[in-house]
Amino acid sequence: MSTETIKPHTRHIDLPELRRVELTRPFQWLRRGWGDFIHHWPLSLTLGVLFAVLGFLLIDYVWARLHLAMALTSGFLLVAPFLAIVFYDISRRAEQPVPTRAFDGVRANAGSIGMFGFMLAFILSAWERISAILVGLFLKTDIVTDQPFTLGLLLAPEHMGFVVPYMLIGGAVAALVFALSVVSLPMLMDRKVDFITAVVTSLWVVRENPGTMLVWAALIAVLGFIGLIAWFIPLAVIFPVLGHATWHAYRDLVGRE
Repeated sequence: MSTETIKPHTRHIDLPELRRVELTRPFQWLRRGWGDFIHHWPLSLTLGVLFAVLGFLLIDYVWARLHLAMALTSGFLLVAPFLAIVFYDISRRAEQPVPTRAFDGVRANAGSIGMFGFMLAFILSAWERISAILVGLFLKTDIVTDQPFTLGLLLAPEHMGFVVPYMLIGGAVAALVFALSVVSLPMLMDRKVDFITAVVTSLWVVRENPGTMLVWAALIAVLGFIGLIAWFIPLAVIFPVLGHATWHAYRDLVGRE
């Protein structure tokens, strides 16, 4: 495995050592995430099913309000890094030489983790308003009022004037969240650092591994999309595996204290 260790130099923030890794490393993270899922499958699968059911019920409840359903469906990917905290904790505790209590890393750094959750909630709220504006400006009313709404109807040629800007803006928001969160929460659970240090570390990881992060983001997007279009059912497995894999990505990309 090809790696290169670097030490970022910033004026006011002491960042940990980071690693540059090869493009294929995200597939190893997925394999390790799958291994954690298999090893802890009763708990991981139970939590995965719970998230999938709650996601389905939420979207089913708001489906009559088109813009809200679309914003929450896509917004699930924005808040997923925070929801996956339970899977980071499972993988983290599995590495400990002696048993530890669940979420002891969260309790040790609750303030900074809470700040990160607040940031994601703010971004999701902003995305919901942006989504409503895009629906109002670009989407023809016949998709809501004249016939039952389906994904195929949304992707019809006459609605491409809405789909294209929606995907471009949504993709930009998702890319921002990805860059801010790729290692932030695992780092906040693993060591006593502040919110800003974790976020800046995440941005540096993306800066130093642009190709690898592009592969990792694409894998997350594709697997997440598969889960969403299949009414959240595959997410019962996909979400836990990605959560466990994210912990291993952090371990691979950020040096130990």
